[in-house]
Amino acid sequence: MKKNNHITILLALGFSALLQAQPNTNKKDSQYQFTITKSIDAAPVQNQGKTGTCWSFSTLSFFESEVMRVKKTKEVKLSEMFVVRKTYPLKAQNYIRMHGSAQFAEGGEPTDVVYCWKNFGMMPREIYNGNYNEATGYNHHNMDSVLLAEIKSFTTKSQIQAHEWKEQIEGTLSSYLGNPPETFTYKGKSYTPKSYAAELGINPDDYVFISSFTHHPFYKPFILEVPDNWAWKSYQNIPIDEVIQTINHALSNGYGVAWAADVSEPYFRFKEGLALVPDAWESMSAEAKNACFTTPCKQQTITQELRQEKFDNYETQDDHGMHIIGMAKDQNGGNYYVIKNSWGTKRNDCDGYFYASEAYVRLKTVSITLHKKAIPAEIAKKMSVK
Repeated sequence: MKKNNHITILLALGFSALLQAQPNTNKKDSQYQFTITKSIDAAPVQNQGKTGTCWSFSTLSFFESEVMRVKKTKEVKLSEMFVVRKTYPLKAQNYIRMHGSAQFAEGGEPTDVVYCWKNFGMMPREIYNGNYNEATGYNHHNMDSVLLAEIKSFTTKSQIQAHEWKEQIEGTLSSYLGNPPETFTYKGKSYTPKSYAAELGINPDDYVFISSFTHHPFYKPFILEVPDNWAWKSYQNIPIDEVIQTINHALSNGYGVAWAADVSEPYFRFKEGLALVPDAWESMSAEAKNACFTTPCKQQTITQELRQEKFDNYETQDDHGMHIIGMAKDQNGGNYYVIKNSWGTKRNDCDGYFYASEAYVRLKTVSITLHKKAIPAEIAKKMSVK
């Protein structure tokens, strides 16, 4: 690991005042020099492998940091597959009740994790890892295909028996993921998933889901119309300026943010450790575009109207969940966020993290999740969040 070339060095050492003053960069031979200005503790980067479970990995990463904050500990690693295992039967039930006219896939939302926590509890990954393969990692491609074929077959019948599809889906999930234990011993103490969740000090009702789109009124809850919101959960709607204000306020006060966003744009380059919205991108030469990832460039001004346009025309979709764990500035004073991803540590020079410009977060955020006390008081009041 090269000196000053990795975010992880700072994360591991807690972002002391000395380290905050040292510049970091996004990749080898880059001219970017980032200074971390705010940060929170986070568990090590994980790898979701060949699965579409980023929503579980990112939201549990967020909650791991919440447990660290509440319990003043750094020893917590929660089971992503516990949430996945508990959520799939609920998706199947919804799909059946909608006669197949609903989403049934591996994707999900932060709301699913909070629902699981509240209704089923939680579990350490050490106790239940969903049949993790040490050699190949997670791979759910076959499982997802089998589950979809099975649940579809029931919707083609004129009549069905509930126990039949439930037994079929449960059997398949058990075959691929195993079954979480009803009771377990962890660090010398006996638990159920609910008693373990209670000991973590998290109240699921304290967390707020926020989005920012103009096809619904601001400061009113609305059902976010993205396919992975299969449970039709409601989000608070506020202007994007206030979303940024909320993220900044949260991080400045020691709270993290679970972040759902679009990562399909050519100016999202995880391998290069950056997500940007360069100004005049479409008119740039290929050489000029590539230069944006080695030398700071001017970012596009993002308006509420531009956000809405890209959401309405499918340019912005809800295709990835991540965890915002810090803020940074480049050498020109540009604002960035430090993002923890779930694609392992080998795919870029930032050990699995990356920097997202404020412009990118303004444009491509679909939703954020955070503790209600992390929201600025004046904004919480507008949303009637107490």
